[in-house]
Amino acid sequence: MSEVEYRSSGAPLDGYELTRKDHRRQKQSEEISERVRQQVDEDNAKCRADPARAERRRQAFEDAARLMQSFKKQDHEIMRWRVRLYCGHIIETEAHYTYSDPVSAGAHSNRCPECSSDGLTIVAFEPLGLRAEPPAPAIPPPPVPPKKPTRAELERRVKALEEENERLRSQAPLEGAPTSSSKDS
Repeated sequence: MSEVEYRSSGAPLDGYELTRKDHRRQKQSEEISERVRQQVDEDNAKCRADPARAERRRQAFEDAARLMQSFKKQDHEIMRWRVRLYCGHIIETEAHYTYSDPVSAGAHSNRCPECSSDGLTIVAFEPLGLRAEPPAPAIPPPPVPPKKPTRAELERRVKALEEENERLRSQAPLEGAPTSSSKDS
């Protein structure tokens, strides 16, 4: 697993005073949520009016759900985070370990299980650790020693080398190369 430097922002367990930035982010989150609700309502109305469109949407949702299931991550790939929500309540959330913070992982807003408020922005967070320890690296198996050749394989190899040697000896000597007759003179 690659090393990721996890960030903290504020201290979720300490007293926390909301900042102007927190109020602005919460307002933007609420505006975005409202616009998304409007778009969903419009799309639902179109689907009620067009059964073929409704069937295409249902199929697209099923395909997306199957795809998401195929990317199931192992416990050692999930980072746990303690976050303080805009409402002041503290919850735990999770994200893939490759993200340095829960906001980068897409957890811009959450539903609070204590006050049931929805779309609450995260105002402070800190990493808690992976859900499980990574498995120990697999020890590679010892190298397999090369197989000893059989007597028949060795005899074939010797014969092939003898034929190669004979062929090389029978080739005409290269021009300019000393010959046995040039040595005698």
